[in-house]
Amino acid sequence: MARKLSLTHLMLLALTWRGTVVQCLALTAGSPAVDPPEDLLISDPGHLGHLDISWSVPAAVRNLTPECARCVYQLEYFNTNTGSWSAVRTARRSYRAQFDLMKDVRVRVYTLLDGPCTNSTVIKSQNYTEVVRRPAGTGVVGTEVQDFLCVYQNMKHLECRWRRSPKTPADSLQSFYFWHRELDHAEECPKYIMLGGVRSGCDFTDKPLPDFTDINFCVNGSSPDGLLRPSFFSLQIQNHVKPEPAQLHLHVEADQLQLQWERPAGRVPGHCLDWEVEQNQEGPDGKMKSEKVNVQQTSFALTSVHDKDRSCFRVRSKLSRYCADRSFWSEWSQPACYPATKLRRHVKSH
Repeated sequence: MARKLSLTHLMLLALTWRGTVVQCLALTAGSPAVDPPEDLLISDPGHLGHLDISWSVPAAVRNLTPECARCVYQLEYFNTNTGSWSAVRTARRSYRAQFDLMKDVRVRVYTLLDGPCTNSTVIKSQNYTEVVRRPAGTGVVGTEVQDFLCVYQNMKHLECRWRRSPKTPADSLQSFYFWHRELDHAEECPKYIMLGGVRSGCDFTDKPLPDFTDINFCVNGSSPDGLLRPSFFSLQIQNHVKPEPAQLHLHVEADQLQLQWERPAGRVPGHCLDWEVEQNQEGPDGKMKSEKVNVQQTSFALTSVHDKDRSCFRVRSKLSRYCADRSFWSEWSQPACYPATKLRRHVKSH
């Protein structure tokens, strides 16, 4: 009985690339020849850049027993995030890795043998099997989204926003999809953010997302002129936290001006926050002087207080580099001033 192919199978067949052996170096005379792996394939399961890589044992070593030689593989792929090659050794014949589908996907794999048949010396194939996959390049030229940005608001919910390209046709409809390892397939935005009647972002308020996990995003769409160019992004949400603003209080105690504030309520760990205090001081001549200082605690003291010089303070926070690779500054707190009322300056008449 003939087996029917589902739409998923057809998509996978259409998104599969075969590798070719690249003769990169000639074998050294007298050295044992080890062939590279065969049938290198890259398959796209629809996870917005998380691709499956597989290969088969080279024909020349298929009959070797484990007692004779152990066969492992060295997989190398170009990491567009770091701009360098990443390498992994594995006894398996498959691997999964993250790629930017807007750039070239470059993968190559070597064979390594080790055991009694190789005099217990690791022998690496001089050649490798390689796949280079170019971006699809489909869609109306110049319609990729611009200024894509995601903010994890106080570690409560994620908001992602983007701006349409000026070349995007007026009647276009953009769609937003996301995927992470806990999902079987990519899902569409749970709640679009509308601006001027068009989709300009996605609100994940009612859709919790995992942290310390790569989350892939895609913005695509259609227009009267054809499909829009898709844009792909990948991030981990703990690196996009924006804390809520703090509430600042100040009082004078023993000739010291004491500033205190509370950490924002929610999931943001207090020990992860770095603080910045800004002082704006108005001098006798009416000119403002601004100064910033970074602190780790939730208080700050000034040893001298001058009633004649009015100072206003505000504070903001962000996650420290020990808790996240990067973070957004919170909004500034409401200013607190000393003296509380603005001083009246006496102006001499001439």
